Amino acid sequence: MKKYIADWTVKENILFNGGEYCLLKLGFEKKIPKILPGQFVQVLIEDSSTTFLRRPISVHFVDKKKNELWLFVQVIGDGTRKLSEQKKGNHLNLIYPLGNGFTLPEKSGKFLLIGGGVGAAPLLYLGACLQELGYKSEFLLGAKTEKDILQINEFGKYGKFYIATEDGSAGEKGYVTDHSVLQSADFDLIYTCGSKLMMTAVARYARERGIACEVSLENTMACGIGACLCCVEKTVRGNVCVCTEGPVMNINQLTWRI
Repeated sequence: MKKYIADWTVKENILFNGGEYCLLKLGFEKKIPKILPGQFVQVLIEDSSTTFLRRPISVHFVDKKKNELWLFVQVIGDGTRKLSEQKKGNHLNLIYPLGNGFTLPEKSGKFLLIGGGVGAAPLLYLGACLQELGYKSEFLLGAKTEKDILQINEFGKYGKFYIATEDGSAGEKGYVTDHSVLQSADFDLIYTCGSKLMMTAVARYARERGIACEVSLENTMACGIGACLCCVEKTVRGNVCVCTEGPVMNINQLTWRI
């Protein structure tokens, strides 16, 4: 796919949990080019003495009617803090769209989208794309506690959702792989994004039951074009750069011990 570098305008910045997370809604003067669910952008962070490289952020949603691109960000360091401080009217320079996205099915089936914490971010756009194709999806969202389960109303627009929290403050208590929906329903395809520990457990569940499964890897990505080799992942084809060969991969491509 063709890559672009351009300035986007901040139309809205919504903070969650006292600024621990932010939702940036970015507008563009031209029609947004094709972006696939699971792809990401590289954001230039200005006015930060400690952030020298662009920050990779997954595409949370593309609002085609409003011509907006949404980025959901967890504030961890100075770079993401700068993003959380953006004001309406500010400009952010992006390189986009980067990486390979989720595989969209060619026929209807039972699709489960499993997200852990902020890792659920790319699944919103995936759910929207599946709905656009006429497919129904179900979401299984997990986090440590209720306050970390975010954007529920948005996810609810695109399918039924289930919740698991480690402390039991919302939904079922435990990890997503402990949730009862996995024991009571048969799925044709599972998509997942979150911590490697969580995705490994999901991949194990899928393989044991013969379910196709794609994971969105969160390896450290500095350049986004396969030059720096920060994001190398071992696969059945040898070592590959996640930023160019991923971030989405089928579990059969990986050498995880599952």
